[in-house]
Amino acid sequence: MTVEHAQVEAFVDEWVEGWNSHDLTRVLGHFADHVAFTSPVASLIVENSGGVVQGKEALGEYWREGLRRVPDLHFDVLGVYVGVHTLVINYRNQRGNLVCEVLEFEDDVVIRGHGTYLGATIDPAGAIATPD
Repeated sequence: MTVEHAQVEAFVDEWVEGWNSHDLTRVLGHFADHVAFTSPVASLIVENSGGVVQGKEALGEYWREGLRRVPDLHFDVLGVYVGVHTLVINYRNQRGNLVCEVLEFEDDVVIRGHGTYLGATIDPAGAIATPD
């Protein structure tokens, strides 16, 4: 991803609007077909994945199931951090949990991503809770 401020801002706006409208086609449009994505939630939703999802199609299936389980999903972006071919989006989700999405780009599409949660524990139903 080019690190021009306007381009980063446009990407983040599109990303969060896609998530908040639950439009996976819109969100997935930013990901390469060969994307790899890791998340502790994926380890609960995608059987035998160990938290790693390979490929855009599998990522879409994982996120569709996540939206089914969390119909009130909503993100409020708190900060955006730009690195070399890397973007970190810090946000608060609908449960008030702090999350960072770490996205690595090649040719303006995400090739690797990581969902990370601040001090999180994840219960067997896939709910994420942070310590009191």
